[in-house]
Amino acid sequence: MRRILSVTVFALMMVFLMHGSTRADWYFDVETGVAVSGYNDVRIPGDTGTKFSLSEELDSDPVLFWRLRISRDLGEKHHLSLLVAPLRFKSRGSFDRVVSFAGVDFPANVDIKARYRFDSYRLTYRYRLYQNEKLYAGLGLTAKIRDAEISLSNTSSKASKANTGFVPLINLKLYWRFNEKLGILFQGDGLAAPQGRAEDFLLAGLYSLKDKLDLKMGYRFLEGGADNDEVYTFALVNYIVIGAVWRL
Repeated sequence: MRRILSVTVFALMMVFLMHGSTRADWYFDVETGVAVSGYNDVRIPGDTGTKFSLSEELDSDPVLFWRLRISRDLGEKHHLSLLVAPLRFKSRGSFDRVVSFAGVDFPANVDIKARYRFDSYRLTYRYRLYQNEKLYAGLGLTAKIRDAEISLSNTSSKASKANTGFVPLINLKLYWRFNEKLGILFQGDGLAAPQGRAEDFLLAGLYSLKDKLDLKMGYRFLEGGADNDEVYTFALVNYIVIGAVWRL
């Protein structure tokens, strides 16, 4: 079901990307690097489960990640992009108490394996507010589909909780070019509500290697979660990012 949904979402987003003005610049934005789990607190169900940490009570190693964004300009001031951003963490260790998770009780002092998956698919529309030779400012909306799952297992038991949902976000991009070669970029998506919050922002330096190729290096943070009767989950992920933006 998850694969069918992912393929469907990708196909719909590509329809949006292919539609529009024939006068358009295309961009391919690739990121990779290391993702490090900050806090990662879980309680499932949100009202009756045991609260525990996947990163503090269990060992969670840094992981390699990748992201791909395909974008195009539609006319002078309009911009559309598709982002695919998978993320996986694995944790291992034991709890010092009985942990109730997704209807299963996991005993204390028994080896536990945990898996945290947070895949994100986003379609973003952004409007250019201001631009000159050195400064760009844009504001827009992002339609995000979150495909997430948390699972625990030991030698005798396994439990998991998956969640797929739609999240609307505000998109922001600021770019300041120092000179022909160097610039600084701040961009991302975020929104907070009583049901939860989500923030995903990048601060990076850019170096123009060629006329249509920029290299970037910086720091990204992903933070957020939800608190309701079904789930309580809040996480922070720190990224060390390297990447490239290729303009056609």
